[in-house]
Amino acid sequence: MDKSDKIIVGISIGDLNGIGIEVILKTFKDKRMLEFCTPVLFGSTKVVSYHKKVLSFETAIHGITSINQIVSNKINLLNIWKEDVGIELGNPTSSSGTYAARSLESAVHHLKEKTIDVLLTAPINKETIQSETFNFPGHTEYLEDKLEGKSLMILMTDELRIGLITGHIPISKVAQAITPELIKEKVEIMYASLMKDFGINAPKIAVLALNPHCGDSGVIGKEDDEVIKPVISQIRETGKLVFGPYAADGFFGSETYKQFDGVLAMYHDQGLAPFKALSFGKGVNFTAGLSEIRTSPDHGTGFDIAGKNQANESSFTEALFTAIKIFKFRKQYQELTQNPLVVR
Repeated sequence: MDKSDKIIVGISIGDLNGIGIEVILKTFKDKRMLEFCTPVLFGSTKVVSYHKKVLSFETAIHGITSINQIVSNKINLLNIWKEDVGIELGNPTSSSGTYAARSLESAVHHLKEKTIDVLLTAPINKETIQSETFNFPGHTEYLEDKLEGKSLMILMTDELRIGLITGHIPISKVAQAITPELIKEKVEIMYASLMKDFGINAPKIAVLALNPHCGDSGVIGKEDDEVIKPVISQIRETGKLVFGPYAADGFFGSETYKQFDGVLAMYHDQGLAPFKALSFGKGVNFTAGLSEIRTSPDHGTGFDIAGKNQANESSFTEALFTAIKIFKFRKQYQELTQNPLVVR
């Protein structure tokens, strides 16, 4: 392996028929990107070459057959399959899902082996990727199963970080899933992540209400008064700056979120709908709480524009820089906590 101090970014290529490979190639079209990291794609040079031909891209790819062959000033692609794969741009197929899973599995293996430093995932199709080895609602749940720790999905920009207390579950099951234990767990994960992954010494966290208007004293639901408010009070007694619950509409409408380092939403769309309205194309999905670092863009597979050279790489590029920054913050935090100053 070429010796370099640059961070090695492992990249799973996502669904082969989507825009994942396009945004990857566009991100590294500017050769200056290689000054910040050493990328390693997990897939097949045949597949990437097909996308390059369709898109008329000339980005040079360095194919390797072993992780030990990485070169620091090139876009490395670790060939993890040799066979030809049929590409049907714009169409989710069982084949494109199968090879997306193989890319992800190989990348996670190398992440655990420490041969790559961070993981950046291109979008998958949650239906076609399902198999005996991948039986998860999405990346977050898969990574929690394979890595150490408890996960928290955080959608973020530099100005806004929204974590989800419940993730990929039906809306009909959200209320019963909201327990004091789960709220405490997610607050702990976000609090720790804000300190070690973002360098914030005394994080200030807002918790959103489950019901409209915080339940209006029980008229629109009792969960906010009976579950959420008491547990926030308990957490605050430990010294953590945790506040709420806040009615989500007014919280975002009045820009109250700007007063906090992190926000915890009760369910998926409560957090992601305002986030994407405020930040779409600039946002990053970060999986907090795990032993390793994973980021991804805030968009999906983009089948409707696949192969048309219309995909915007901004979110993928932001995800790359975010992974690098978090890696550096986490390393700094570990050094500070493992080597405390000795008072003589």
